[in-house]
Order: sequence, then C-alpha cells, then structure tokens
Amino acid sequence: MAAITTVGIDVGGARKGFHAVALSDGSYTSQLATANVETLSDWCLNEMKAQVIAIDAPCRWSTNGCMRACERELMLRGIHCFASPTREQAIRHPSDYYGWMLRGEALYQALEPSHPICTALPKAGEHCCMETFPHAITWHLRGSEAQARQKRRQRRELLRQAGIDLEQLSNIDLVDAALCALTAHRAASGASCKTYGDPFEGIIVVPAG
Repeated sequence: MAAITTVGIDVGGARKGFHAVALSDGSYTSQLATANVETLSDWCLNEMKAQVIAIDAPCRWSTNGCMRACERELMLRGIHCFASPTREQAIRHPSDYYGWMLRGEALYQALEPSHPICTALPKAGEHCCMETFPHAITWHLRGSEAQARQKRRQRRELLRQAGIDLEQLSNIDLVDAALCALTAHRAASGASCKTYGDPFEGIIVVPAG
C-alpha cells in the first residue's frame, strides 16, 4: 500500500511567509519555508505529492462581519481563536492586520483545482485541503489543557509522543506546521477527528483526542 503523504502549513504575513512540513505515514519527511504561494503549491503537489494538506488559516471569510460558526463553536468550548472578518474588511484594514488571511486565501486558491477545500472529513484516498488550528489541536490532544504561554513545550511534546522527529523543527512555525500535518495524516488515515463549523462558512478539523 502506498504511503500517505500529508502536509501542514503555518501561514504568516508577507515578511514571515509560509512554513510547511511534510509527513509520510506520519513520519517527518521534509520542510519548506517560502514567501511565494506558487513555490509552496508546487512543492506540495509535485514534489511531495501530498494527499491531504492542512492549513492554519481561514478557508472561508465571515459572511456578516461576525465570527464564523466554527469560531463560535471553538469559543464555546473554551478554545480561544481569531474572529475572521469579511473579505472586504480584511482588504480595507489600514495596517494590513489580516494580510496573513489574504495570503491563506491565495494558497487555498492555488491548491483548490486538485485539492478542493473539504466540507466534511475526507474519505479514504481523497485529495483535499482543510483548515485546522494548532491551539485547538493541542487542546484536544491534551484533554482540554492548552496554554498559550506553554505552547512551545506542549506542542513539541505532542509531536514527540506521535513519533515525529523534532530535530529539524527549529522554530514554533515549523512545530505548528508539523501539528497541522499530523492532523491531516489522522484525517487521511481514518483516525478519529472532529469538525467545527459548517460547509458554508468553512469547517475546522482537529484530532478527536
């Protein structure tokens, strides 16, 4: 049986760029840091040949300027998260505060022809991309104990427990990308996962814990 390759991506602004980590059957394979959407999408699709790609950025915009359903559901569980604006609000923001979300949008658009945004947990063998969120991943895998001040230690420990080599994960952006890739692997391999939200405003996928 062919290995399942997954990629996780941490999305930053224009200066920080993207950090991506690839796993093969849940084991570390490779990584990439780039500010270029086309370079990253080519790496995911043609070099890594990823089956499922998990991205830490909103896959849809708010329709009314309020929190999306997935974000409201996370907050009700005690999982703090960003509130996504409408696309117009993001574009008009004077300090480009939401620039990283616009870069996430560009990445989803580059991937979508071959890896459409999932509206439910992927079926076996399905190629797709999905939204996920490292803080929510940590919250679920640690039994509702995720602390922002301890995120480096807690998230690295989760990767260690999953058997992922930490040697190449030299910063928190790569650690977060690896957590996203781990979530993609669990979803692709049929392990128990949970979704927040709805297909209209986008779902967030996390391990069930």
